[in-house]
Amino acid sequence: MEPMGLLSESFRKRRVGSPFCLGGAASLIFVGVFFLASIKSPKLSSFLQIPTVGGWPFPFSASPSSYTYLSPSPPSSPLSVKSPQFEIVNRTQEQKVSVVANVNETGPHLEAKGEEIVPEKNNTPLQDPAYFLRNESSLVREGSLLNGSREGNDSREGSIVSSSVGNNGSDSLASSPTSQDNSSVQAGGEEDKPTRRGPNLGKEGNMEGCDIFDGSWVRDDLKPRYSAGSCPYIDRDFNCHLNGRPDEEFVKWRWKPNACEIPRLNSTDFLEKLRGKRLVFVGDSLNRNMWESLVCILRDSLRNKKRVFEISGRSEFKKKGFYAFRFEDYNCSVDFVSSPFIVRESTFRGSNGSFETLRLDLMDTTTSMYHGADIIVFNTGHWWTHEKTSKGEDYYQEGNYVHPRLKVLEAYKRALNTWAKWVDNNININRSQVLFRGYSVTHFRGGQWNSGGQCHKESEPIFNQKYLGRYPSKMKVLENILHGMKTPVTYLNISRLTAYRKDAHPSIYRMVYNTEEERVAAERAQDCSHWCLPGVPDTWNELLYASILQSHRDS
Repeated sequence: MEPMGLLSESFRKRRVGSPFCLGGAASLIFVGVFFLASIKSPKLSSFLQIPTVGGWPFPFSASPSSYTYLSPSPPSSPLSVKSPQFEIVNRTQEQKVSVVANVNETGPHLEAKGEEIVPEKNNTPLQDPAYFLRNESSLVREGSLLNGSREGNDSREGSIVSSSVGNNGSDSLASSPTSQDNSSVQAGGEEDKPTRRGPNLGKEGNMEGCDIFDGSWVRDDLKPRYSAGSCPYIDRDFNCHLNGRPDEEFVKWRWKPNACEIPRLNSTDFLEKLRGKRLVFVGDSLNRNMWESLVCILRDSLRNKKRVFEISGRSEFKKKGFYAFRFEDYNCSVDFVSSPFIVRESTFRGSNGSFETLRLDLMDTTTSMYHGADIIVFNTGHWWTHEKTSKGEDYYQEGNYVHPRLKVLEAYKRALNTWAKWVDNNININRSQVLFRGYSVTHFRGGQWNSGGQCHKESEPIFNQKYLGRYPSKMKVLENILHGMKTPVTYLNISRLTAYRKDAHPSIYRMVYNTEEERVAAERAQDCSHWCLPGVPDTWNELLYASILQSHRDS
């Protein structure tokens, strides 16, 4: 029995000793962990201190392997683990963010203390500049962008919603249902550094529901899409550089939607989409402004620029008519049809002789010039502010009846209804895409275009929305008509984005002056309607490109 008793006693001692052994082992592990934590090794420190409660704390569009973890900032006390700080560098975006991880009863949350790493001079353009903003107590990702190429070699496409029909009943250009505390035009910011080449969204970048016309102008020191003076196809009226404008600040702004990013216009990709097709701008001189901009943008991407030419050899385009630029290497053309009212200018023979009228019930005779085009960009608006159209006396005609007096807004509505019926009855939606560019806001101060209005010496955009004018009533009329059409029409609502840009008009730089007296006299008749090129219409074409990309995706 004694051996059994000895065995039992020994067994009891082992059982009693086990807790002490486990306690000792736990103590050794704790001491080891503490010792390792004191070593400033990025891998060990990040492994020990990064909170994982609640899942991966960074955007899922960037894989964990794309981040490098740097050594943590020293804690306030050796045992403090409540708020470990560490710095993260995204290898693809070269941006450093100092993050504070706070663990509380609801789990960890992150606060970003933004600090940007300035790239070295020989670095390649930044890629995927996903950036972080402080949003209360959580780290949120504002955007994911891919590098775009000015030479048009990046064929990645964007996805964007291009139409913005309606203004939600607001009369003010400053109002927007999606704008958030956007009381001033943004300037600077991490996303606007000169090293950023501009967004070009990848195939995964779905932007359904984003209003690309609701945004602000942000500073962008990159060169424009084509250099001033490099394009021979800019009318003298728009060529502010050639006419002696001394400043270039007006080209150093980029349009940035509030809720998304638009793709940088890829000229090569745009031309590929136009291969074997016709794109036609139809409208007034503001659409000519946009047409010349696009011709220069697309031409600038080509090595052999002699392969681009106007089919009739013309280099001035102010006269009414039809103009077509052919891009030989792509078997396509980018055309302009002058039709300032879209409906027909006519003559009425009355008892007191003949006089000019505007047929609100008939389309212009130019429809045969664009009827079968693949992409048609319409506009009309500025000629409706001239004296005859504004007064509306014995000018507007329907059938054999000339209205003794008709308000211009009602006349504009009837003309657009005529246009809408023509589009619905004559456009094959399986072949042609129809767009309508909205009203481009003017910036005459002290009068109108023919009464001493001025915009000379304006050098920067409007920064505060409260100084913007009212939303154009003509665009409300257009939006209501677009909603009632059978044919899908993409609405390029550029009214608000142009309202900011009082600085980008030709003003007195619409011609060269031989004497000081001529220049002084020009201040009494300034151009505050059209736009310098390069300039604001380049942005319209960025939005046109984004709209075409989206239509390709939808189809």
